[in-house]
Amino acid sequence: MNKAQLIEHIAEHAELTKQQAARALDALLQGVTTTLARGGEVTLVGFGTFGVEERAARKGRNPRTGEEVEIPAAKIPKFRPGKMLKDSVNG
Repeated sequence: MNKAQLIEHIAEHAELTKQQAARALDALLQGVTTTLARGGEVTLVGFGTFGVEERAARKGRNPRTGEEVEIPAAKIPKFRPGKMLKDSVNG
């Protein structure tokens, strides 16, 4: 499902226009993004938790030259599914 299909699904099930559904989805995504950028987490009970994890600096290899390179530390967005979502997927 892509973003346009998700907007259509939201519009149908929430009895909204597609424009209202698009604004609602954009607001949700912006809220999650802003919270993660500040280092927070977003928990949707039953669905899952969006958070940020630190990845330590490490050494890697350039695949073309075989030369060792330093890969810097980074913050990585993560998603941990909730029980209800896991149960729905697993039938």
